[in-house]
Amino acid sequence: MNNDSDKRGKPQKKRFIAGAVCPRCSAMDRIVNYREGEKNYRECIACGFKDEIRLQSSPQELGTRVNEAGKQEAVETPIKIIQPPKK
Repeated sequence: MNNDSDKRGKPQKKRFIAGAVCPRCSAMDRIVNYREGEKNYRECIACGFKDEIRLQSSPQELGTRVNEAGKQEAVETPIKIIQPPKK
């Protein structure tokens, strides 16, 4: 199987990734993205670097006071202030 074609012999659509920098040669705007079978690849047209893009699931959101479930608030209880005796 050729890199430029899929199973039906149809040429792959290679799309440039705007602003991407090659990890090997540091060339900007020379990375193309394409799909081969079920895998996504990126390739530098300047130096020939090729890498499989592994799509990761989105990371879990960190717990903060904004997104955590409402906590039970402490019940306020009145207190009696006692004045110390005067001498």
